[in-house]
This record gives sequence, structure tokens and C-alpha cells, in this order.
Amino acid sequence: MTDQIDALDRKILAALQDDASRSLDEIARVVGSSKTPVWSRIRKMKEAGIIGRQTVLLDAEKLGFEACFFVLIRTSEHEADWQKKFLAALKARPEVQEAHRLAGEIDYILKVRVPNARAYDAFYQALISEVRIYNVTALLSMEEIKASPLLPLGPVS
Repeated sequence: MTDQIDALDRKILAALQDDASRSLDEIARVVGSSKTPVWSRIRKMKEAGIIGRQTVLLDAEKLGFEACFFVLIRTSEHEADWQKKFLAALKARPEVQEAHRLAGEIDYILKVRVPNARAYDAFYQALISEVRIYNVTALLSMEEIKASPLLPLGPVS
């Protein structure tokens, strides 16, 4: 469906990214359309998987999650069983906000949010007790300069 996204769809997506808690009437007003076509388009984009689960953004630091680590993982294991076990371990750990498989010298990078360094160590110890990992490097983020869940949709004139 992505090739069928038109200017109105982009406006709707931009409005939802800006504030998905707005009413359908408000979104329709913002995008310059009426409620029924906007509702229909949102429904179609949900069915196509373009719009996923809706949630709220929380302030991690205000909730006590003051430490953000980027964890670089190298493994000597590349078998399907190891990968399945590793992915299950990651999915079971709520501290892992993001996990990416990489090309290059590093196999995986994780974004891990915890209250402090001691909590990170507990996370690390639990992870290495569950799966065998060749090398782990943890980088503590000193300051978050930019973070955005918004996709650059381009002009939505």
C-alpha cells in the first residue's frame, strides 16, 4: 500500500504522529477533510500495517530510568538455535528498548534503559547467563541530544 499513499494520507499520518490522542474530528479539521474519509483511510492504513500499535511516550528520567546504555555485541555463534535463544532473551528483557542486527564487525546493538550502572550490571549478568556471547561493549549515553519516533514523511502540503 505504500505506493498508494497520497497527500491526504501523508497529512493524516503527520497529524497522528504529532498527537494520536486527538479526536477524529480534530484530525479531519487539521488535514482539511471530513471525518468519514479520514476514518476510512486510517482504517485502511491500519489494515495494511502502516499504522501500528498506538501508545504514549513516557519521560524515562522522570520515571527513574536515568541510565541509557548502547550495548555492542559480537558473537561467534551464528546458528539458528543460538539466534532463536538470543532473540527470546532480548524479548523477555523489558530493559531492551531497541535491538538491531548489524552488518560489519559488530553483530548486534541494543539500547538498554535502566535506573543506574548497578541495574545495567544485573541486566548484563542475566543476559550472559542465558546466552553465550563472544564480546560485549557497553557505552553509557552521557546526554540524549535528539530522539524522535517520528518518520520524515516529507512535504505534507
